[in-house]
Amino acid sequence: MHHVVKPKVVAVTLNPALDLTGSLATISLGRVNVVEHGNLHPAGKGVNVAKVLAELGADVTVTGLLGADNQEPFCQLFEQIGATDKFIRVAGASRINVKLVEKNGQVSDINFPGVAVTAANILAFEKTLFELAVTHDVFVIAGSLPQGITPDMCANWLEKLHQLGKKVLFDSSKSALEAGLEAHPWLVKPNDEELAEWAGQALETQQQCMDVAEQIAAKGITNVVVSLGAKGVMWFNDEGWLHAQPPKMDVVSTVGAGDTLVAGLCWGELNQHSKAQSLQFATALSAVAVTQVGVGVENINKVNDIAKHVIVTQ
Repeated sequence: MHHVVKPKVVAVTLNPALDLTGSLATISLGRVNVVEHGNLHPAGKGVNVAKVLAELGADVTVTGLLGADNQEPFCQLFEQIGATDKFIRVAGASRINVKLVEKNGQVSDINFPGVAVTAANILAFEKTLFELAVTHDVFVIAGSLPQGITPDMCANWLEKLHQLGKKVLFDSSKSALEAGLEAHPWLVKPNDEELAEWAGQALETQQQCMDVAEQIAAKGITNVVVSLGAKGVMWFNDEGWLHAQPPKMDVVSTVGAGDTLVAGLCWGELNQHSKAQSLQFATALSAVAVTQVGVGVENINKVNDIAKHVIVTQ
C-alpha cells in the first residue's frame, strides 16, 4: 500500500480553554441550577478547528500558548487525533469556559480570562510560528487573545505570514478582529453579529451584510465568508458571491459550528476544491455539527449525504 501524503496545516490557538458544557431545561439566574448532564473537554477555536481537520485527514500541527497546570486533557486530545504538538507551555492554568445549553437551544457562554502571557512566552511562540512557516503554507489562527498579547501583536504576525506568501484563515472577534482585518489574512469568517459589531450598526438585510463584507474585502482580504446561522453561509472573493443554504437540521448544540465551518473551508483549500464544492462541503460539515454535542466529524457519510441537499446559488 502506498503512503498517502496528507495535506499539512498549522492551527493556532492563542487562548485555549477547557469547555465545561452543561445541558439543563432552563437557567434561572440568581438561583441554584442543576445540570442534567455535562462534560469537560479541551477547546478554544483553533483546537476545535484542528480536531475537525485531523479527523478529515489533514496532517495538523497545533501551536499557541497552553497553561501548564491543566495541559493533560489537551495532550491526550492531540495524541488521539494525531496532531503534532508545538504549543508553548506557560505558567498557570488554561481558562475554563462554561457553556450552558437550554432545552430551547439557547446557549449562554461564560468566558473567563486566559493565562497571563510573558514576553519570553511570546518570543518562544513567535520563533515556533515562523519556523513552521518554513514548512507550511496554510495557517488557521482562531479565537481570542490572552492577557499579554495585544491585537496589534496578533495583526503583526498575520501581516508577516502574508508577506511570506502564506494563506491565513483568521477567525476572531472584537478588537483582535478589527486589528487583524488590516493585516491581509487570506480568509476571514465573521458571523452576522461580528460583522454588525465591526460595522458599528445593525445589519437588517442580507444586502447590508454583503455591503459590509465587500468593504472588508476591499482591505485586500481575498476571501470574506459570512455565516448566518440557519440562513446559511455567504462567501465573497474575486469570483463574486456564493450563498449556501443547508437543509433544516435538528439543533442539539451550536457550540463549535463556526469552527467546524472554518475547518471545512480550510479542507477545501488544502485539497484545491472549487469554490462551490468547498462551500457546499463546509456548509454541510457545519450543519451536521449542530446536531451533535462536542466538536468533531462523527460520520463523514452523513456529511456527504447532507452536502447533496445544500443549495449553492450565485
